[in-house]
Amino acid sequence: MKNLNVLSRTALISLGLGMSSPLMAQEDPAPMPVESSVFDGDYLTAGIGIAAGPSYEGSDNYAVSPLPVILGSFRGVDFQPRGPGIALDFIPDRKGAKVDLIFGPVVRARFDRQNSIKDPVVRSLGKLDFAVEVGPFAGVQVNRVLNPYDSLTAQVDLRWDVAGAHDGMVVFPSLTYFTPLSRGVITSLAISGEYVDDNYADYYFSISPAGSAASGLPTFTADSGWKNVGATMLTAVDLDGDATNGGFGLIFLGSYSRLLGDPKRSPVTSIRGSADQWFGAIGIGYTF
Repeated sequence: MKNLNVLSRTALISLGLGMSSPLMAQEDPAPMPVESSVFDGDYLTAGIGIAAGPSYEGSDNYAVSPLPVILGSFRGVDFQPRGPGIALDFIPDRKGAKVDLIFGPVVRARFDRQNSIKDPVVRSLGKLDFAVEVGPFAGVQVNRVLNPYDSLTAQVDLRWDVAGAHDGMVVFPSLTYFTPLSRGVITSLAISGEYVDDNYADYYFSISPAGSAASGLPTFTADSGWKNVGATMLTAVDLDGDATNGGFGLIFLGSYSRLLGDPKRSPVTSIRGSADQWFGAIGIGYTF
């Protein structure tokens, strides 16, 4: 199965990262007995975790929250988490293929600056509406890069808000390397970024004259550009030492992203927050 991607509070996706590329999911080119795996055909991974991350994008205050995750495959369609949301890969994996293609729809909700705004100055700017971003995602996965079971996946989301919040567009490219460290431990490293248009940048990072009067922050107009870049590392540990037979597993996640351009220069970040954004999570999941 194909790797998933990750990032920031958008790094919720990374709880699925690599879990869909189990130790035995790819065919070993060397002669060896064929072993069955819970990931052959339909499967489901469901779990819950605890996450700590910025209370809003650009904040230097952190909040703890529950983190559900669900991913799997049904009749050749892989479904991946998109924190919070889902992506459906409609192109079935080909057993033993060197290269697999990825394509399908993606839906993602965004609750930034709607709840848990700890900074009273930023809170005085008012709550923002939640966004629902919809669009396609596509990519390519190269299998058996350095060993018989690893993979390198490049993919990109292209999403538009359809809920009338920021009314903008987000481009989310990523590059993920997945490899097992043993039969029961898998890990992945992803780098990614987000490009946003004027509508998105203005909604989340501009300060209007009315907002300036309410908060005391200077007025600011944010324009389109690269919003952030970052890296996420995820490790999953199967509790019985065999990732191929499903069951319970622990998930450990850590990520760092750096705000860029106008999102970095915005007063909500430069004066009241930080361009450095950290995220961490630990969880438990069950695969069957």
